[in-house]
Amino acid sequence: MMWKICRMASAFIGVIVGAGFASGQEVLQYFTSFGYMGTAAAVVATALFAYLGMMLTTLGSRTQAHSHKTVIYQISGRHLGVIVDYILIFTLFGVGVVMIAGAGSTLNQQFGIPAYIGSVVMTLLMGATLMLKVQRVVALIGSITPFLVLALVLICGYSVFTMDRTFAELAPIAESMESTLPHWLISAVNYVSFNIAVGAAMSLVMGGAEKNENIAKWGGLLGGLGVGVLIMISHLAMFSQIDNIGGYALPLLKIIDGISPWLATGMSFVLFGMIFSTGAGMFYAFVARFVEMRTPAANRFSIATLLIGFIASFAGFTKLVAFFYPLIGYLGLFLVFALIVAPFKLKRDANRAELATSASN
Repeated sequence: MMWKICRMASAFIGVIVGAGFASGQEVLQYFTSFGYMGTAAAVVATALFAYLGMMLTTLGSRTQAHSHKTVIYQISGRHLGVIVDYILIFTLFGVGVVMIAGAGSTLNQQFGIPAYIGSVVMTLLMGATLMLKVQRVVALIGSITPFLVLALVLICGYSVFTMDRTFAELAPIAESMESTLPHWLISAVNYVSFNIAVGAAMSLVMGGAEKNENIAKWGGLLGGLGVGVLIMISHLAMFSQIDNIGGYALPLLKIIDGISPWLATGMSFVLFGMIFSTGAGMFYAFVARFVEMRTPAANRFSIATLLIGFIASFAGFTKLVAFFYPLIGYLGLFLVFALIVAPFKLKRDANRAELATSASN
């Protein structure tokens, strides 16, 4: 049982943690750019991730979901459900495009390979993954997460012990970093909202693949806490080295390059794997929303979707993160609201059904 919980938690982290996070670009914009208050923002984000992650996987298991559509309409109602459904569709495709762009940026920065080659490789890998069973996809996504955890702990330890200035001296530099969010609390909520919008569809599908609701519940909770811990580690690492890495598209990769070029090479593969895990989850859930998976129709739809996504990825990784992510964060508040009230709505619906049954008898 514990193994299943850890596997689901790892897969949840893998879906959430993609190109923007694993590169450091997301955490830099959403947390480190607020200096000291970025730490408070990370604490708020951890609590929200834990609760919302638990709700998503629990609802998926309870309804045995094969796509997000049924669950979203059940917890949101007919009118709000339409809004949330289309926000998720928009998010799944959009973030999938960002992952393809991120793959190109990673190989370009580390190896000097033209960005389009990395994007082509990522697109082909995602295409192959979309033809697997959902259990295989969950296992594949979750298997990459431990490598990121190990890498982030190493980076954080190195960064803190080799920092040249105090945090008090670094705070003004951190606060001078560009952010599209006006306040640390808004930034924390927006970040969680964005990532829940990103991970909701695949998390519901993962929960639906697990019949034991307790396993799904604890897997989502542990996964949400894990995401929060990784945010804190990443934030501290970049805060302590902000004077050296502020201008780079992939700041965490720059830090580890200072430790050892060999380690930077290894980290680039870990980053590429995390990009793959999120991108594959996005496009899998996107295709599953419209067609039954592992059918000829799904294969054709997958190829068309990935081709359009590859073309759209040429907009550029950093620009996509800076403008697209906050937009999804604001839109995702509809989903966050639906998940917060979901337990009360489901309990009310159950009571009504019980009363109707009693009346008919």
